[in-house]
Amino acid sequence: MLKKLREELAELHQELPKNNLVMWTGGNVSARDPETGLIVIKASGIRYEEMKPKHMVVMDMDGKIVDGKFKPSSDVYSHLHIYKHRPDVFGVVHTHSRYATAFAAVGKEIPCVLTAIADEFGGAIPCGGFALIGDEAIGKVVVDSIGKSPAVLLKNHGVFTVGKSATAAVKAAVMTEDVAATVWMAMQLGTPDVIPQEDVDKLHARYTNVYGQ
Repeated sequence: MLKKLREELAELHQELPKNNLVMWTGGNVSARDPETGLIVIKASGIRYEEMKPKHMVVMDMDGKIVDGKFKPSSDVYSHLHIYKHRPDVFGVVHTHSRYATAFAAVGKEIPCVLTAIADEFGGAIPCGGFALIGDEAIGKVVVDSIGKSPAVLLKNHGVFTVGKSATAAVKAAVMTEDVAATVWMAMQLGTPDVIPQEDVDKLHARYTNVYGQ
């Protein structure tokens, strides 16, 4: 089932180690098929260099496996919770990328001190509370804390990003780590200046509505 989406997800997963967002078997990408409403997510504990379309598991919104021979990611119920409460979301990514997770470890948002943050995120990247892995708890924190941003940090844990597609969610995850690294470096030099919200709104509107083809 959903052969094309499985192939796309297998390829997108390779972007995570390529961009230094994951180590070993950590992290995951999922997608919601807009026609059937089914969710595709990677199997649990598969190494990225071995990952193939066959390692993608198709599930319904209730968590029932519809197609696939493998056990789904341990984060699947959090992904499902996000999809249930965000009908605009068709892709979800979870990573423990190093610099962004450093902010999460101390429970701090990533402040909007770069035009790149204003462009992609429309403001600071928020940090939600702590939740244990295994059920919907993490998904609830994501939904409650992410606001209008495509990314949120989870205290003591890592990063979740969302998008109108799995590709958009992966892009947000890559951008989250990139700006987190730059902000961390800036903080070693001094206290970065936060961009005024009026300018953030202008930057985000231009990037969203004008930039690109």
